[in-house]
Amino acid sequence: MSLSRSDQPATRPQLRECPGCGLFQHIPSMMPGMAAQCPRCSTTLRRVSAHRLDHIAALTVAALILLAVMCSTNLMSVQTAGIRHAADLFSGPEELVRRHMAELAAAVLFVTVVAPFARLGALVYVITRSHERSPPRHLCRVYAWAEKLRPWSMIDVFVFGVFVAYVKLGDVVKIGLSTGVYALIALTFVLVWIDSALDRHALWERLAPDAQDDAAEGSDELIGCEVCGLINVRYTEHQDCRRCDSGLHPRKPDSIARTWALVIAAAILYVPANYFPVLTVVQLGAGQPSTILGGIKELLSARMYPLAALVFFASILVPLLKLVGLAFMLVATQTRSARWLRDRTRLYHIVEFIGRWSMIDIFMESLLGALVVFGSVITIQPGVGAIAFCSVVILTMFAAETFDPRLMWDAPLSRVPMDPGAARPAL
Repeated sequence: MSLSRSDQPATRPQLRECPGCGLFQHIPSMMPGMAAQCPRCSTTLRRVSAHRLDHIAALTVAALILLAVMCSTNLMSVQTAGIRHAADLFSGPEELVRRHMAELAAAVLFVTVVAPFARLGALVYVITRSHERSPPRHLCRVYAWAEKLRPWSMIDVFVFGVFVAYVKLGDVVKIGLSTGVYALIALTFVLVWIDSALDRHALWERLAPDAQDDAAEGSDELIGCEVCGLINVRYTEHQDCRRCDSGLHPRKPDSIARTWALVIAAAILYVPANYFPVLTVVQLGAGQPSTILGGIKELLSARMYPLAALVFFASILVPLLKLVGLAFMLVATQTRSARWLRDRTRLYHIVEFIGRWSMIDIFMESLLGALVVFGSVITIQPGVGAIAFCSVVILTMFAAETFDPRLMWDAPLSRVPMDPGAARPAL
């Protein structure tokens, strides 16, 4: 187990199951700034932060205030032919509803407003009440939901969508930034700070201190909670974690079948997502439909090479690599391949991380449709390809969640009887 150095002990030894390969192992006492990695697959098991929970609470309150400012003020304004339009966070979804794309509007609202507000509000509530002498048990369930909302809170992706929209509109109309954009930029920095500073394991331990070290280390019936990481002794087939009340499963139920279904559905939708236009520019009464590749070509023609590379990577390469990567991991698992296990585990973590970044194109199209509405002079209308593309992003994110990387390590050993004690060394 690789460890970095620090000055003062902060944690006590713990038994944990690696979420990447399923190896049970001991995490030794660690100090602030230290990180523990699995010796078999290099998955990070724990990273100890030097920040106090009080600091995280203050940052979270600041993030909530910035989010409220962003939602209540304009983001950008545009002007052409003597006509001026301003757009806030809700203008894009409203325009999508007018274009009979209510499903896409709901997705944009959820990842930019509902999920961020719910996650930050839950985090403030949990941290504040965790200081009580006996924290109420329901805090664990609230915090579990906050953690599940983390990948669906896409403020950091939204800021790139705003940037792409700003650059693309520069040659079409006169554009200005409003208060909401500056609040968005500040909010992005604060959220990144929170995610890097919060010690999630320490918060779990504070919420339920009595749930620590109860597992019988010599038992062959140990099962790790997928939500909070606590090791439980398995007594029955259907059992809940004694800390967060989440259902316990040795491996994610029907992982292979569910992941295949989601990957196939996403692959089917990937074709119309790239074939049909994602937006149409109507100028002087003439429409010019544009696909994702067409938009990239326009950026290249305008010599916006870094922006074209960003859109190509996020909108073309990332969805394709997710589909290919997930299919490769599924086939390798089903064929019980023992090759490149550590590399495949790294690939899984990459696929899980980059999935949300494909939403850049959706956010950009939503803003363009809301801002550029100048009648016969020039109007930008979102296209049906955007719905298919958003569906691909969501399906691949669900596919990454349903796939269990531990199955890749189980598969090569499935033909050989395993010694339960050999899979749980004390390291």
